Amino acid sequence: MIDVIVTGAAGRMGREVVRAVTAADGMRVVAAIDPSSPGLALDDGAGASILTSADLDAALSGGGERVLVDFTVPGAVEATVARALAAGVHCVVGTTGVGEDRWRAAAADAPEGVCLFVAPNFAVGAVLMMRFAETAARFMPNVEIIELHHDRKLDAPSGTAMRTAQLIAAVRGRAPAAPGRETEIAEGARGALVEGVPVHSVRLPGVVANQEVIFGGVGQTLTLRHDTIDRTSFMPGVVLAVREVPKRAGLVIGLEELMGL
Repeated sequence: MIDVIVTGAAGRMGREVVRAVTAADGMRVVAAIDPSSPGLALDDGAGASILTSADLDAALSGGGERVLVDFTVPGAVEATVARALAAGVHCVVGTTGVGEDRWRAAAADAPEGVCLFVAPNFAVGAVLMMRFAETAARFMPNVEIIELHHDRKLDAPSGTAMRTAQLIAAVRGRAPAAPGRETEIAEGARGALVEGVPVHSVRLPGVVANQEVIFGGVGQTLTLRHDTIDRTSFMPGVVLAVREVPKRAGLVIGLEELMGL
């Protein structure tokens, strides 16, 4: 049995994680941590509830196979993960906005045999979109990304867009110029350059998470698009990560590493 500690448990993603873990075989939620809402009864999706707590140290003091799942904010996640790793607890992190170099440093400080897993997106469809974009970039190097998220998202561009741009940059033979930046009438109209790929971020109420990767070639375009309709789309990936991290050690980045892609 894998004991799961959910941080940010009172948030939208945290609540979904509590329900998904409770419904999955071979794992259970043993602590729901949320310093902003201690004592809140969360529906576990199985007809019972679990109370939130602000006491992370108590949650980390247990024994057995333990995994911490974090969907919080960039300003809090690093300290939480550092404490969990030091306690020998594997970590599954969905919080974006922290650089890969910082995660590498955190994993380097962790005890031997402990895994830090970080993913910019836990939706299987989004991971496939990134993989397809990586393949397309080998043949169509001219590409731009448009990512759309809800208006409460704290980082821009999104972690998914950043990861997509990195995958594209690693495989395309050249980085074509992004025309129009030098003649922008309004600064930033052509988006941010990430690894040489223009990325445009949209933040609107009513949106969950969407991304388009648009490739252009002579007389043709290719558009890859993934739409997240509901946050439950992320849960199969989260459950997969919780199952897999006890079998691994060190830093692992991207759900594709667990999907065998």
